[in-house]
Amino acid sequence: MQPIHIVGSGLTGATIARLLCDCGYPVKVFERREHIGGNVHDTVHASGIRVHTYGPHYFRTNSPQIWEYVQRFGHFFPYEAVVKSWVDEQYENWPISAEYLQRLGLGAWLEQPVGIAKSPAVNFEAAALRMMPATVYEKFVKPYTAKQWGVPPDQLAANLARRFDVHQDNDPRLSPRHRWQGIPAAGYTAWMHKMLEGIEVHVGVDYLVTGREIGPAAYTVFTGPIDAYFGFDLGRLHYRGQQREHVYLPDVDWCQPCGQVNNPSLSAGAHIRTLEWKHMMPESAQRQICGTLITRETPFSPQLFDQYEYPFPDASNHRLYQRYRKRAQQLPNVLICGRLGEYCYYDMDQAIGRAMMLVKQHILPALSANTDQKLLNLLYF
Repeated sequence: MQPIHIVGSGLTGATIARLLCDCGYPVKVFERREHIGGNVHDTVHASGIRVHTYGPHYFRTNSPQIWEYVQRFGHFFPYEAVVKSWVDEQYENWPISAEYLQRLGLGAWLEQPVGIAKSPAVNFEAAALRMMPATVYEKFVKPYTAKQWGVPPDQLAANLARRFDVHQDNDPRLSPRHRWQGIPAAGYTAWMHKMLEGIEVHVGVDYLVTGREIGPAAYTVFTGPIDAYFGFDLGRLHYRGQQREHVYLPDVDWCQPCGQVNNPSLSAGAHIRTLEWKHMMPESAQRQICGTLITRETPFSPQLFDQYEYPFPDASNHRLYQRYRKRAQQLPNVLICGRLGEYCYYDMDQAIGRAMMLVKQHILPALSANTDQKLLNLLYF
């Protein structure tokens, strides 16, 4: 049988490759970068501090099947992210807590029904103002969003606001409703290598350039940018990325109270958050390290695929994506998927869960009319 080609070794591509390999299919993975894992990658600083190369990755899920799957490739130590925002010269919980609202005399807002508006919000700003008091929006959300996307918030899609929250209690955790949360104890790079163990992987290969030389495939899964697959002939989709400035402080044990501090104020600079990586390591590892390492992230509009991180959430880009998507659906034995392929931001567990669904509902049926036995071998459905 001809091999299945998986283009991209991020979470979507790696999960699809792993499941198909477990079913007995020959799989080849092709990765543009010189390392596997896509944005799920980390390195170790000279100080011994582990840094997430493309920003912090907090794994969290409520799915027992996905939790079982990820633990197959390495032990996760418990880590429930706490995020603060530096506002009015002090650290405040993010999402905002009931205590903050009461301190500002906004406690009555907690008694109001949320999210029952009769008509849909027309843009992000309108949607956000339905979810939180105007004071919170003006201090915490509006300037942060303007820096993140480089446009006024009222030019962004309303559904972007679904990623925001206001806690009705004083729980400081970012995602208290997720049952399982953690970070791989050996790091994300080792974890991704384990996921792809025993699978033929080629790094430093641009499939769009060399695909014809690679040879035929029984099926192709493309997880790169959907507009790039079609040569940008309808136009380019817009993305945002982060430029990262790392600063090692050899004589400082701790710089901030938690791993991530948001910096929404426009007067504070162009960066939107400051990360202190020691917080995201096991306590036993923290005690062995001298100094600390912080990273400031500043948004920009990248031109290189490897710098794409966030699909741009506005109406014009959504329309352009839909035009590409209609063409992609007509391709025989090709599936374009993943964050870049579907022009959609996925949390880690969402990316894995969607990859599992695509294998079950799309890829296996396309490969064989009789997939019952193979489906039985997929333990995570």
